[in-house]
Amino acid sequence: MGRNLAIIGAGLVLLIAGVLTLRHYQKQKLESTIVPDAAPGPENHTYDSFAQCLATKHAKMYGLFWCPHCKDQKAEFGSSFQYVPYVECVTKEHPHELTPECKAAGVTLFPSWQFGADPPKEGVLSLQQLSEKSGCSLP
Repeated sequence: MGRNLAIIGAGLVLLIAGVLTLRHYQKQKLESTIVPDAAPGPENHTYDSFAQCLATKHAKMYGLFWCPHCKDQKAEFGSSFQYVPYVECVTKEHPHELTPECKAAGVTLFPSWQFGADPPKEGVLSLQQLSEKSGCSLP
């Protein structure tokens, strides 16, 4: 009887350890799909005037906080990204459900750029492409 209890006890310990391990890996998988915002680039503010010009030309970037391509696009501006008109298309509570604003704009791939009333242009755009589309001069 004591041996059976020991076997049952060991089985329960293994079962609990398995459940805890599975929960740990599921949590890590979810966290690994979330890409943090781009770290600020050089603090030299090289592109401040360019990013501010994009705002005056009614250009805006649609993105997702967990999107690696959006992170790459933000990184091109470095610390000057703070001046880029940016629309976050999901919430942390619903990271895979587009916000009404992004649905209304018709964006489906990220990042997407919109220039005035033109339809959104999908994908990471170089600063040169952004300059050509907006008419804003690069430094």
